[in-house]
Amino acid sequence: MNFKRKLLIFLTSLFLILPFNTFAYAEYLIPGGENIGIKVQSNGVFVVGFYEVNGREIAYDAGLRIGDRIIRIDDSKVTSVLDLVNNINSDKANIQVKLTYIRNEKELSTILKLSKDKQGGYKTGIYVKDSITGIGTLTYINPINNTYGALGHEIIEAASGYNFTLLKGSVFSSKITSITKASIGNPGEKNAKLNYHDVYGDIEYNLETGIYGKLNKEIKSDSLLEVGNLDDVKIGKAEIITVLDNNKKEHFDIEILSIDKKHDTKNFLIKVVDERLINTTGGIIKGMSGSPIIQNNKIIGAVTHTIVDNPQKGYGISIVKMLESKE
Repeated sequence: MNFKRKLLIFLTSLFLILPFNTFAYAEYLIPGGENIGIKVQSNGVFVVGFYEVNGREIAYDAGLRIGDRIIRIDDSKVTSVLDLVNNINSDKANIQVKLTYIRNEKELSTILKLSKDKQGGYKTGIYVKDSITGIGTLTYINPINNTYGALGHEIIEAASGYNFTLLKGSVFSSKITSITKASIGNPGEKNAKLNYHDVYGDIEYNLETGIYGKLNKEIKSDSLLEVGNLDDVKIGKAEIITVLDNNKKEHFDIEILSIDKKHDTKNFLIKVVDERLINTTGGIIKGMSGSPIIQNNKIIGAVTHTIVDNPQKGYGISIVKMLESKE
């Protein structure tokens, strides 16, 4: 999924352990690597831009800002763009509506004065969005309860940079059709054909550490691997599992350059050293988010970011961080 930062970029062009802590995790997980389609619907409607109405930005002037999440019009609940349109285009005696919205987790409201167009509809001065679709990579499956984790980072609404507040979502099958190769300053990406009808499961959580849910369909996967905690991780050789063509999972060599046990999400600095992966992708690209990282036959984490100025390098999150935050 395409979620940009200045120096780093999330890699989605669009998801336990007992011996070492008090959480009741399984000690073994099924490593992922499968490419997945992702679709999420927001809890409300995001403001993603403004346009002028009669020479004025009426919505901006009313106090709305990019990233605000509209949840009600007057007394009617808004969960989709269609809700917004239907309420706006109903008869308004005073040609104005009260919008209730969320900003920085606070509920606010404003009066938006509408402008009637020649066709009889109303202009609001805002561009809105209620869903995001993209691709990413499955990180793990917990065989005990058939739950999964993916991406290794949250789904962000690109225009606002805010976490996409989840109403509902699903993961489904997809096939990689081509690769756009990365170069310095230009992140590459996987290009995929999505099969919305072949649903693997629901998305229940969109967290800083990834997306999580339960599978309702069996995904043919690898054998179990032991979970490696941060103390197990060593500087040096490791590998990732990801898909570059169709739905074929492959292993590629990387190196772990440094380890940060304290960071919430960027626990490993990694470098791609596999020549075939470099020749095909240029390094780490969008769509690799969630690709499991394996070291010494243990699943230790997932790829999360690429460094735009050096796409052969990027970051990974510890699998323990993913499991802990999900719990």
